[in-house]
Amino acid sequence: MPDAFRTDAEVRVPALGHAANCRCALHARRLFTGGLVAAAALPGAWAREGVDVGQPSSMSKLVSADQVEQASRQQYAQMLDKARQQKALGPDDHPQVRRLRYIAQRIIPHTYEWNSRARKWNWEVNLIGSKQINAFCMPGGKIAFYYGILDQLKLTDDEVAMIMGHEAAHALREHAREQMGKSAATQIGAGLLSALLGLGGTGDALLNMGGQLLTLRFGRDDESEADLIGIDLAARAGYDPAAGVTLWQKMAKASQGAPPEFISTHPSGPTRIADIEANLPKVQPLYARADKPDRRFGPPTGAQN
Repeated sequence: MPDAFRTDAEVRVPALGHAANCRCALHARRLFTGGLVAAAALPGAWAREGVDVGQPSSMSKLVSADQVEQASRQQYAQMLDKARQQKALGPDDHPQVRRLRYIAQRIIPHTYEWNSRARKWNWEVNLIGSKQINAFCMPGGKIAFYYGILDQLKLTDDEVAMIMGHEAAHALREHAREQMGKSAATQIGAGLLSALLGLGGTGDALLNMGGQLLTLRFGRDDESEADLIGIDLAARAGYDPAAGVTLWQKMAKASQGAPPEFISTHPSGPTRIADIEANLPKVQPLYARADKPDRRFGPPTGAQN
């Protein structure tokens, strides 16, 4: 493990690659298994079960999805360069990198029902050498976990799946694009909203807004939506959705004193846990009949530091 994995380096991580090009069962860099694509054909009944969060916000349609995802790719590439320079990039053979990519492999095929664009995304899953308790998914399926969230919270695989599903949900429901649409409506004015649909001369302005993708703060409604979609995705992937409760109990404990970054951007509390508990009956049947993981991992150990 590089020394940076004992530091607080704030950098992001490298690419895993598009599922269509996958080959390796250990999920080496930029790879997924061919079975990921094959698993995309879900039984039709599954699409009618699970949680119901309604339609996405119409505000997202004010901004081009292609351009938001382009901005995300550009920022991600810049962060990869910084990660390499600081040697804070999780190596492909690190146990926790393999763990994250295995869990992602199981979750990603179930994202397609939530957003048809996800099928074409170049999904990436990586590990950041930082003590911070944090994780994120940028538009276009750019996932990263900070080492601290795995190590300090001693997350089980089921809890990791809850976080990954939650963060993926933000990208699937295009919450960043929605916020950019709201900003565009405010900053550019209602008289120019029609121009946004074709972008035209507003393209540069939208890309500048995209520069703030990593600092966006989602509202409580977006967070609640991501919680529910997250437990739905994880359950379909064979991970126990009840872990959503234990996860946020751990988060609440970690937030005592100075809240970690993950807590500051993801409101927690009894209401959040109660909402998850109320929706568990909707996803437990999905979990009960889902194919279960054939590999189990664990939180970091001293040998992995």
